[in-house]
Amino acid sequence: MLAIYKKELRSYFTSMVGWIFIAFFLFFAGLYFMIYCLLNGVVNFSYVYQGIEMFFVLLLVPVLTMRVVAEENRQKTDQLLYTAPVSLEKIMIGKYLALLTLFGAAMVVVSTYPLLLSHLVNKVSTGTESVDYAIAYGSTIGFFLLGAAYIAMGMFISSLTESQVIAAVSSGLIMIFTYLMSGIASILPTGHAFHFSCLAVLIVVLCIGLYFWIHNGYLAVLIGIISEAVLTVLYFLFTSQFDSLLVNVLNHISIVERYNDFTLGIFNVSALVYYISVSFLFLFLTIQRIKKKRYN
Repeated sequence: MLAIYKKELRSYFTSMVGWIFIAFFLFFAGLYFMIYCLLNGVVNFSYVYQGIEMFFVLLLVPVLTMRVVAEENRQKTDQLLYTAPVSLEKIMIGKYLALLTLFGAAMVVVSTYPLLLSHLVNKVSTGTESVDYAIAYGSTIGFFLLGAAYIAMGMFISSLTESQVIAAVSSGLIMIFTYLMSGIASILPTGHAFHFSCLAVLIVVLCIGLYFWIHNGYLAVLIGIISEAVLTVLYFLFTSQFDSLLVNVLNHISIVERYNDFTLGIFNVSALVYYISVSFLFLFLTIQRIKKKRYN
């Protein structure tokens, strides 16, 4: 695994991908640092991360992860993964850790900004205003965990296609949906009939996806029928519980929502477990996707 990690990390710095990612990340971080902290005198450093979230999710992560598996699929070098002396799990973990290291290198540079801001505040401030390091570095840790989850998600999406462009566009669209999930939830109707209908449609969509995953139409239809039947029974038994059900679910699973506690200087252990779980889940799905291609 260590050899894979070193190889992947070296490839990012011997090509333009790693340098472009770091350059754009530092550009956006520096831009919002200047706008919020230097020009407007804001000492809350979490505003910098909130400013770059949209660009990070919509642009930087998709570009960073689009080639990690899709390029192997396109060049048919993915066949080498099946016969490599290293297990597939170690190869994917090595690739993922290389991506995290690249992202972490950019975060290390940005983590020096609060120190710079504190130095400037101490020189020009005549009041009691100062940089809150708990907020500054709490949001730094939270943003790194947020990025780790999105990178794992991008790896999985990259494993689904042979085209880097499709992988980048798909990642951007899916990630921006997760980024706006809480906002979308706030405008949804709260009636139980609406949420029942949405869940019924969601089951159909998931069963269609299951069919393309396992290529077994009978099993996909059977699972769909059973799921719809269970949903209908639950709806008639617990109708009132379906009020705002989808809204509550979207708020609960929102990736960005868990980040908010870190911006307040609160180290939320449940959020830490959540981000690690999301990263593990998508890394696991990536491995299973590649294994499925080998068996086919």
